[in-house]
Amino acid sequence: MTTKLSTSTKQLSIFALLLFTIAFSLLNSAAQAHQIKAAITTVLFNPRTENIEVMHRFNLHDAEHAVKALFNKSADIIDDEETQADFADYVAKHFALLNSEEEALDLSLVGYEVEGKHFWVYQETAQPPALDGLKIRHDALRDLWPSQVNTINVEGNGPLKTLTFTDNVTLLEVGFNNDHH
Repeated sequence: MTTKLSTSTKQLSIFALLLFTIAFSLLNSAAQAHQIKAAITTVLFNPRTENIEVMHRFNLHDAEHAVKALFNKSADIIDDEETQADFADYVAKHFALLNSEEEALDLSLVGYEVEGKHFWVYQETAQPPALDGLKIRHDALRDLWPSQVNTINVEGNGPLKTLTFTDNVTLLEVGFNNDHH
């Protein structure tokens, strides 16, 4: 048995579907407009090179907005090498690895690149002979956006350790079991 819908029922169904579509689009736009600002950094103890390698990954969209606020409104991180270098330098100045005595390890800026939807910044330093832990500061973009979340994964010196910088956190610490070195 098939049911025939009246014209007013069809119009009401179309109207309801239209309202749902508009409401969904507005909610989706609002969610995208207020996406969480986040960056991920890997601190890798590389046994082959005996270096600590640092790889920062920023969403390119966030980096685009950041350079316009940090440098000038015409800054272009996608196509301008100078803007890319300036942003990489900014990141390097807002990140630090400290030993247990709170002495900064001398990180070198190795390079940077745009890759797909991300902007990468690379740093490294020689592994100190004895290191029972690290204190880490990572406040890149947190001066622009207090809600910025910077997550760090520390790999290659015992089990994976994850640190998350949120709110007013400025310094976090990881300890190592040095049986592996």
